[in-house]
Amino acid sequence: MKKHSRPTVADLLSIKGKRQLTMLRVTTLEEAEAAEKAKIDMVSVPPALLGPVFREAAPSPFAVPGLEYGDYVSAEEYLREAFKALKAGGDAVYCAAGLSTIRRMREEGIPVCGHVGLIPSKATWTGGFRAVGKTAASAFEIWRQTKALEEAGAFAAEIEVVPGEVAAAISQNTSMLMISMGAGTGCDAQYLFADDVLGANRDHYPRHAKVYRNFAAEYDRLQRERIAAFTEFADDVKNGAYPEKRHLVGIDEEQLKLFLQRLRSELDQA
Repeated sequence: MKKHSRPTVADLLSIKGKRQLTMLRVTTLEEAEAAEKAKIDMVSVPPALLGPVFREAAPSPFAVPGLEYGDYVSAEEYLREAFKALKAGGDAVYCAAGLSTIRRMREEGIPVCGHVGLIPSKATWTGGFRAVGKTAASAFEIWRQTKALEEAGAFAAEIEVVPGEVAAAISQNTSMLMISMGAGTGCDAQYLFADDVLGANRDHYPRHAKVYRNFAAEYDRLQRERIAAFTEFADDVKNGAYPEKRHLVGIDEEQLKLFLQRLRSELDQA
């Protein structure tokens, strides 16, 4: 893999408190290339997207592949997948597993991004998909979880749907890079999903999302065009309008004559 100039963990941590970083969840090479050209600092990616082609499309962003919670069980399984992701072009891994697993990965030098606040895979413990940290007790629990992640060796943590004042106070008092998803500007990075930014969803948009384009309408338009094109093709086949001579490979008349003679001879002998 080519030598890269994208930021390291140390580079990102040196920016903490100085400026807001940008982060997007991208799931396609086209989105990754767009993030590159838009100078997005960090991208969250499915591990399957990583590889040389991904890094050709997006050589600059710090890439954090997600080790999906529940896909792996033991620390050894997480370790194996983390090393695989780093070799494929990742710079760190997202992990919502227990502290012992995060500690084990840190012991091997793997940069880990944890998660506090609303954690979708564990939302049943905090009342479902709703804001967390709106009471003093809940806010202090988020602080406790943040410090536990820090002590386990995580270099960063996503903090999701937490009051901005709470998130800012936590961010100011931890050495970790705090990545805000709906947790205000007092953190170190702002994180959105590309689908939300592009307006590609047809379902509910979360409160913290900001939609910059309307890809859903464009997808609907393209689907209508797709159906129309397929219908016209089917009609052309039924009516004999396709294929035309220009769509076919030609053959010299003499060669065709020789072929047909040989074919007839073969059939006569059968």
